[in-house]
Amino acid sequence: MPEFYDTHAHLDFPDFAEDRAEVVARARAAGISRILTIGTDDASSARAVALSEAHPEVFAAVGWHPNHVTAAPADVRPALRDLARHPKVVAIGEIGLDFHHPPSETPGATPADDQAYKARQATLFAQQLEVAAELGLNCVVHQRDAFPEAVAQMRPWAGKVRGVFHCFVNDAAALEQVLALDSLVSFTGIVTFKSAAVVRAALAAAPLDRFMLETDCPFLAPVPYRGRRCEPAYVRDLAEVVAGVKGVDLETLSAATCATARRFFPKLV
Repeated sequence: MPEFYDTHAHLDFPDFAEDRAEVVARARAAGISRILTIGTDDASSARAVALSEAHPEVFAAVGWHPNHVTAAPADVRPALRDLARHPKVVAIGEIGLDFHHPPSETPGATPADDQAYKARQATLFAQQLEVAAELGLNCVVHQRDAFPEAVAQMRPWAGKVRGVFHCFVNDAAALEQVLALDSLVSFTGIVTFKSAAVVRAALAAAPLDRFMLETDCPFLAPVPYRGRRCEPAYVRDLAEVVAGVKGVDLETLSAATCATARRFFPKLV
């Protein structure tokens, strides 16, 4: 059975509280030999590290998600450095920008609040890119409704930090902008949705060695599980669709995507 990696999961989320060990076991049985569980703040990152210690096939990324900036300390770097030095921490993430729900959606908030929120996200993103560069780690980039801004903020770091633009749902032209940074993209179960023709077109345009596979579980379960809790074992269902789009067999896709992940996350052994 060809092996695959889930390069973006949230195993620490409460969705898995009742059967986390069974979820990992099901992934192993499905040929998912590595799972990268992603932190979203200090507490979540610490849980990700603990999970990496508990399961040989689980590795961790640590970081502050942009949606949590209001809870973040003014300087996240000291604590992040400490977490990121763990031997099973393979990346800084997930970090980036998210403009999907601006503060002005809340009664009483103003456009000035939106600008302050965006500025705080940019500051947090910059701090975490700095830690990534210091420690020789790449980063997992979140960019919901903020793709141009995320690319612009990554551009000065090209050559020092590479990013994987996770849950990639943009078009092929956007893909070219990511590749020009020497960064990568990763695709989720969205690829299997009937409505995702633009995403499949970007996948078709992506070189076989410049993308990875992920679930973003517990979110975005692929067809035929859409609407249910997602889990790492479903990478296999995703891989079957991706192989069809790319016109390759599962063995070829396995070799390419796993090799790409190992190059991007050198500590993912």
